[in-house]
Amino acid sequence: MSKAIVVGINGSTGSDAALTWALQRAARDKLPVIALHAVDDRWMSPDFQYHELIRESGMELLEKAKASAGEQTPGVEVDIQLRHGSGGSVLRDVSKEAAMIVVGGHEKHHLDGGPVTDRALQVVSASDCPVAVIPAKPGTGAKGVVVGVDGSEESLQAVAVAAAEADLGGDELTVVLAFKTPARWVEKQLPSSGLAESMVEENRIVLAESVAGLGDKYPDLVVHQRLETDTQPAKALVDAAANARLLVIGSRGRGGLSRTVLGSTAHAVLVNVPCPTVVTRVHKVKHGD
Repeated sequence: MSKAIVVGINGSTGSDAALTWALQRAARDKLPVIALHAVDDRWMSPDFQYHELIRESGMELLEKAKASAGEQTPGVEVDIQLRHGSGGSVLRDVSKEAAMIVVGGHEKHHLDGGPVTDRALQVVSASDCPVAVIPAKPGTGAKGVVVGVDGSEESLQAVAVAAAEADLGGDELTVVLAFKTPARWVEKQLPSSGLAESMVEENRIVLAESVAGLGDKYPDLVVHQRLETDTQPAKALVDAAANARLLVIGSRGRGGLSRTVLGSTAHAVLVNVPCPTVVTRVHKVKHGD
């Protein structure tokens, strides 16, 4: 049996958008969908008078989501699951057997369980499968796939995923590498080092190497290389993907410390999700100390 796309349901606008996106992807890939709601009752006594009411409310959310799914994509098999625990930990656990986890992006002060930094980022950090974070109000008419690279193994995995997505969807692919060149006052302290020029050239090579071979594998795919030499990576990606159908990023880059720590660029992007954003988790990559 095929692994399912698991979508987190909590009744918010973001989770509604996530369900719609997950259903469309499931229909395309011929996969089942699991709509999941977590009841965070870790601190509740079993005798708490509202315990059963909270469970019933959760089931109502799931039944409503299933009914909506049936109207949107009648051909997609949808199951519902009510689980106990925090949303982040529950989704992390189910990621071990899922094709993808899909969650909605939220306003920073959303009141239904915490902001995106409390939920989606936790899921992305520890998930064993790719995670898609969907903005509450996806743009209409969006096109193109954007992927961020930095020369790390994770970013090369992200390029592979992004290229496959772009080719399948008939989109153009934009590969972005961004970095900050040294401040002028720093360069002035260095005797004719040409540091900034060297950094630009080195990163230009990294960018070219990141897309090497794509033309052979996807001969019809149009690939754009975008080198940003004075922009923070997260800002460059958010700007580049403002009107994109999809943004793909690796979970960590060259500065990753451990598998459970989300890279700073990925973290910053997910707090300001510009479009449906997939964080890849293709296979484990070992980093040296």
